[in-house]
Amino acid sequence: MTSPSSRSAWVVWGVGVGAYFLAVFHRSSLAVAGLVAADRFGISAAQLATFTMLQLLVYAGMQVPVGLLVDRFGPRRVLLTGMVVIGVAQVGFAFADSYALALIARVFVGAGDAMTFICLLRLAASWFPPHRFAMVSLLSATVGQLGAVAAAVPMTWALGALGWTEAYLIAAVTGLVLTLVALALLRDGPERRTTRGATQPLREVLGGLADSWRHPGTRLAFWVHFTTPFGANTLSLLWGLPFFVRGEGRSDHVAGLLITLIVVATVSVGPMLGWFIGQEPWHRSTLVLWIIGATVAVWSVVLAWPGNAPLWLLVVLVLVIGCGGPASMVGFDIARTANPPARLASASGIVNQGGFLSSLLLVLAIGWILDWRTPGGGSGYPPEAFRWALSAQYVVWAVGLTQIVRYRRRARIAMPRSSLAPVSDAASAPGRAAGT
Repeated sequence: MTSPSSRSAWVVWGVGVGAYFLAVFHRSSLAVAGLVAADRFGISAAQLATFTMLQLLVYAGMQVPVGLLVDRFGPRRVLLTGMVVIGVAQVGFAFADSYALALIARVFVGAGDAMTFICLLRLAASWFPPHRFAMVSLLSATVGQLGAVAAAVPMTWALGALGWTEAYLIAAVTGLVLTLVALALLRDGPERRTTRGATQPLREVLGGLADSWRHPGTRLAFWVHFTTPFGANTLSLLWGLPFFVRGEGRSDHVAGLLITLIVVATVSVGPMLGWFIGQEPWHRSTLVLWIIGATVAVWSVVLAWPGNAPLWLLVVLVLVIGCGGPASMVGFDIARTANPPARLASASGIVNQGGFLSSLLLVLAIGWILDWRTPGGGSGYPPEAFRWALSAQYVVWAVGLTQIVRYRRRARIAMPRSSLAPVSDAASAPGRAAGT
């Protein structure tokens, strides 16, 4: 690979991560508006969960097609398309005056969101040397998640001070302005502004996807991503504010700060995990198992606490939950080492389905259980209903951990420790594979 100037690489990365930042903002903007949306559209908890369910369903369902589009048409074209789709969809959401119209708008928000992160990963792979991919990808996820901060406290203020339509309209216009910046500055690679992959028959495309999925490293990566981020996604996307306000008796302001702390943890932990997996690639999945174990333990204490949990415990909870986002990025690094460069985007699409599939199932399950455990319906959920609803996480953890342990063994056989190349050695051996 021809080495680009560091400045050009970081400019392209900065524009790409800015697009991802706004995508996360739009994705998370409903989390602090859940109770407002329930009142605006007169809907139940299950109907409120349908907003996020459809958005995540579209996001997860589009990951493989988007990966194929990126491999075929290049990340620049796909990313710009996604940014336009998100902006227009948020304009529609701002003016929606019925539940049906709002649902349609959130579907297109999910569609545009699905086109951002895989493009960012592909840009990172094109502009940075292989031994820096793990660090740059984790840094990308870390900075992008700051979009959830902008969707917490500032969005809470905007909804209260400006109202629904004005708040979402300003967010949409901001995204469309960034689209113009991306149009001017984005380049697919150091040599060309745009790239195109070779046209492949459908049989070859499907064969490549099957080859990626058959590799135990890709499957391990999928289940790592399935099991690590759903806790943060569930609270940040929809149920965080209702849980902290109705389930734990906290004010809107404190609830918004707790949701923000999830992102603070993500931003703080991401670079450290990036450094660790670069230095100790053999222990990537071991690190993931420790993070999952800590998450299960803290949630168990919170759910078993008699009455409202103390604030210090809720702070510990959100900080631990925030580690799940960076941990999910380990899956992309495992997938990178298990697949050839030509299949990187499509393999990343397979992996990226995992966390959003688990988040989708959990968001929907929580809505159903809240409706079941709330006497008389409505949005006045009692604390006991949240204990029942959030206990659904144990099912997701059980499935994910079983599959991680299963494919971890197989992946370590397929990618033995002798093939490892830590970051410090990668510059002299860039083609060596990493382990699990």
